[in-house]
Amino acid sequence: MTCPRKVLNQNGATTHVISPNKDSVRGWNHLDWGEKHKVDVPLDLARAEYYDALLLPGGVLGMDALRISHKAIEFVKSFFMAHKPVAAICHGPQILIDADVVLGRTLTSYVAIKHDLENAGAIWIDQDVVTNNGLVTSRTTDDLSAFTTTMVKEFNLEIHQ
Repeated sequence: MTCPRKVLNQNGATTHVISPNKDSVRGWNHLDWGEKHKVDVPLDLARAEYYDALLLPGGVLGMDALRISHKAIEFVKSFFMAHKPVAAICHGPQILIDADVVLGRTLTSYVAIKHDLENAGAIWIDQDVVTNNGLVTSRTTDDLSAFTTTMVKEFNLEIHQ
């Protein structure tokens, strides 16, 4: 979450951490807990019409929690209904299955969820970054350079180097 968000901010975007948690979220740093991050907008108050694009970070635990949240699924789905760009890395594409937006889309992800995506009708390819009708996906943090560059372009931000 931190690297793609930092790149978006550096390229002129205003970003918000949105979560069902009202105060903070905490990620993983490989096998250990990572930093805490302040939640800017509780999920209950977030609306897709307030935003130009959506970034779905990776991580197993975070996606598991979001996938069982009806509000999170509807929030994600609303970006696709409005034809707004979405970027997802690692396990991030898992929630796209529950939002019912992967059928016929070409994408990539962390290899462990390949069959889940294919079973939901996605066309999965092993590539560092894949763009399909406004959806940008990548496999792992090893692909962050390609992911962030493509995400910035797809989100129509001016690239600052």
